[in-house]
Amino acid sequence: MNGGGLPRALVRWRWLIIAVWVVIGAVAFYRAPKTPDRLALRGGSDEVTEARLADRLLAERFARPFGEFFAVTIDGPESFATGAARAVLDSLTAAARRQPYVQSVVSFATRGDSLFLSADGRTTFFLVSFAATGDSVGNLVRPFRAEMRQVLAKVPNRPSYQMRVTGRSALDLDVRTVSAEDGRRFELRLLPLTLLILVLAFGALVAALLPLAIGVLAIAVSLTLIGLLATVMPMSVFVLNLTTMIGLGVGIDYSLLMVTRFREELARGYRRREAAERTVATAGIAVFNSGLTVILGFGALLLTPMVETRSVGIGGLIVVAVAVLLSVTLLPALLAALGRSIDRPRWLARRLTWYHAPQIWEKWARSLARHPIRALAVGGSVIILLTLPVFWIKIGLPARNWWPAQTEAGAGVETLSRMGVSGYITPVRIMVEVPEGRSATQAVYLRGLRALSDSMRGDPRVLDVRSIVDLEPGTSILAYSLLYSDLDSARVTHQEFLDAYLSRDTRVALVDVILRDTTSLTSAMAVVTRARDLVDSTAIRQLRDADVSVGGYVAASLDLQTEMLRRFPLLIALVLSATAIMLAIAFRSILVPLKAVVMNSLSVSATFGLIVLVFQYGYGGQFFHLTGPTEAIFVLVPVLVFAVVFGLSMDYEVFLLSRIKEAFDRTGKNTEATMEGLSATASVITSAALIMICVFGAFAFARVLVMQFLGFGLAMAVLLDATVIRMVLVPAFMHLMGKWNWWPGGRRS
Repeated sequence: MNGGGLPRALVRWRWLIIAVWVVIGAVAFYRAPKTPDRLALRGGSDEVTEARLADRLLAERFARPFGEFFAVTIDGPESFATGAARAVLDSLTAAARRQPYVQSVVSFATRGDSLFLSADGRTTFFLVSFAATGDSVGNLVRPFRAEMRQVLAKVPNRPSYQMRVTGRSALDLDVRTVSAEDGRRFELRLLPLTLLILVLAFGALVAALLPLAIGVLAIAVSLTLIGLLATVMPMSVFVLNLTTMIGLGVGIDYSLLMVTRFREELARGYRRREAAERTVATAGIAVFNSGLTVILGFGALLLTPMVETRSVGIGGLIVVAVAVLLSVTLLPALLAALGRSIDRPRWLARRLTWYHAPQIWEKWARSLARHPIRALAVGGSVIILLTLPVFWIKIGLPARNWWPAQTEAGAGVETLSRMGVSGYITPVRIMVEVPEGRSATQAVYLRGLRALSDSMRGDPRVLDVRSIVDLEPGTSILAYSLLYSDLDSARVTHQEFLDAYLSRDTRVALVDVILRDTTSLTSAMAVVTRARDLVDSTAIRQLRDADVSVGGYVAASLDLQTEMLRRFPLLIALVLSATAIMLAIAFRSILVPLKAVVMNSLSVSATFGLIVLVFQYGYGGQFFHLTGPTEAIFVLVPVLVFAVVFGLSMDYEVFLLSRIKEAFDRTGKNTEATMEGLSATASVITSAALIMICVFGAFAFARVLVMQFLGFGLAMAVLLDATVIRMVLVPAFMHLMGKWNWWPGGRRS
């Protein structure tokens, strides 16, 4: 961009540009609401992990794989063992069996096992398995719930019964539902608050409405494009709220910079068309460069193995690109069309002049110029103090608050927890495959399975173990050998159990490890590690020639965590180096990009420290409606926070440095240029940061824990970046380095 061709063309063809965006906007607002239904409920990795191999064995080799299932919980007025309550249970299980997509149903009625009843008998549950997997089961949640409700509606004394359908797919669906609801709810609440801040920032209603319109339009267009992409590739539900956050944040951020610069040009006496051209040639370049730095962070996520992180990367690329495009095309066209009408109503500006008074920021800039070393020491101490908790960070599945309790599926998990059986939702699944030509029912492998079962059952974190050697308590290996010597006869009495725990060709045996309710998801990862260490060692000699793999939800999460942490250093190196190179080209300097990378790294590290303090250790967690410390940080959080924060925090770096560089090119005096740049951008950065903090901070109160992690992390990062980093450390460093800041490409005088 320069002062000639493109800015002039944008202004000249402003009405055509406005008309094109009006059409695009109309289509986007119609199509965007349909996007949530197209997003994938479940992500995962493309990597061939141990857990994926185990899950594949279960799905492909077993007659009735109990892989994907719903757990239906029922609370009633009396015991479900007999009488009217038992009749209700029988009606529901019979209706479940009639569904064409249901493979098997396991309940108190089929097993007679007290496991399926609470201590007083007034709460029960039954399990419903399917042959399908993943999102295909997710599509069955709504019809299955509807069918169960229809059956329950016909039973006598209906108000006395409460039923909930939960399970992995039901939880995934409810997460998507509440994510969409939270996005709409926060958007509606944030718009008036954002408008208020913008009115305060501009002192004019018309000027305040423009960034808001750009932000909302950026969200609608981005969601529409993401919806189109979701038809040809998996896009995770995580992208939904992040698009709202980033779209509203950067859309308003970039617009705020453009509108502020346009009003400055008008105040200098330029006519509206010339002012719009100059805005594109100056602030437009800053927005473009800033957008590139944010895109670099999101682009790095494309190198990660998870659908969730890649989806966020793609979604981020789209929303930032759309926000930049709107800010440098539609916004200049609107500015050129409005001219001085942007300042209406003028009486408002007179009442808010105190907010824009430059004396405060000029005084602050002069103070930094006089005491840069003191400013660096104080600001650096604050960042170091906030960073310290990072050294105690624990990566893993959170111990609590993981499933949204306000949803039907989340409430179902709570019911199972009260019964002491929630471990059945996410069992650790050990697949034992014996060599070709042999059978898992041979005595040597039965002894190995018993040794494995006993070892896992001896773990205090384990509630129960189920396998072909755990069919009846107290049964000897000799008795099992006799039972399985005639499998056809054994299947007559134990058909359902053997179909679930022994493969069709009898070469693969499943061992399900059920964890105690006192065992959190964080501790469950340690159980998976112990199971793998056990089978990898020579402790169970009967299984030395067998292939053993550990799968299930927790094992899959552990595998993804391992792979993500393996790639994280590469992601960091790519983002840091690419950002430094881009800034070096933009500002023709070596020191400025190096300083920017260091400052942004400090911002990210301090943010991680606050996340550990609030979530992992629970300090202040009650404010965000957490029931206790999470004890661990989900692996996606540091990866996403780094990528997103590093890019977003560059916004203010580019805004500030662009004005300092502009002043330095004009005067050749570094100290004066730094003070001028800080004074000119301080109110813009403060207002933009305040809006971003409100937008991101709102999602710290979301009902999905991952979004709470991200919302809080991004809000704190922006707060630190706009205060300690940009208003203290960066200008102090610029003062200390003098003209070396602009070596080798700076002006010399």
